[in-house]
Amino acid sequence: MVDHSELQVPGYEIPPEMQGQVVITTLDRIYNWGRRSSLWPMMFGLACCAIEMIAVQAPRFDLARFGMEVMRPSPRQSDVMIVAGTVTKKMVPAVVRLYNQMPEPKYVVAMGACASSGGPFKAGYNVVAGIDKFIPVDVYIPGCPPTPEALIYGMMKLQEKIDKQSIRQVRWYQKGPDSVQIPVPILGPDLIDPRRAEELKRIAAAQAQTQEG
Repeated sequence: MVDHSELQVPGYEIPPEMQGQVVITTLDRIYNWGRRSSLWPMMFGLACCAIEMIAVQAPRFDLARFGMEVMRPSPRQSDVMIVAGTVTKKMVPAVVRLYNQMPEPKYVVAMGACASSGGPFKAGYNVVAGIDKFIPVDVYIPGCPPTPEALIYGMMKLQEKIDKQSIRQVRWYQKGPDSVQIPVPILGPDLIDPRRAEELKRIAAAQAQTQEG
């Protein structure tokens, strides 16, 4: 039996003989209900948090209850990027490139302290203090590592965010590009964000003038 309570718009009474056969709803509600119930995470992990992500797909926790059991090995078929683990500067260009290859609508979950803020390795020269410095994050899950229950709770919070979206307001149904391409960072002596190119030029010019003076 399908539960129609999530689709039914409150305030409309349906005769008892028609209940279970007729649902009064809105386009936004049925659209979001379909998306929230079929989120496909990308199949990749960066560090120890990925072990907990794998456990979520096992029978004990069974993420299939939420329609999220199909983990895709291709970003072209993924809806959710779960950044599970420590993000090093060497990995950031690959993560951003994968994010750009995901079709809209797409969401990002920062799983664990490392993906959210750098975690215990934040002081390391090779670790990024949070993936949100390069790609937008929708849900943060605390913990080191988070338990499988915490990941499930975070995915439920993502579902709640999807429920509040409207077709009239979401970016991918507006005029213009349906996806925002983020410039891939350049890994050299250090990690360079192309979006800060003008700022870095001004800093370099100011330092050059100081040295000349």
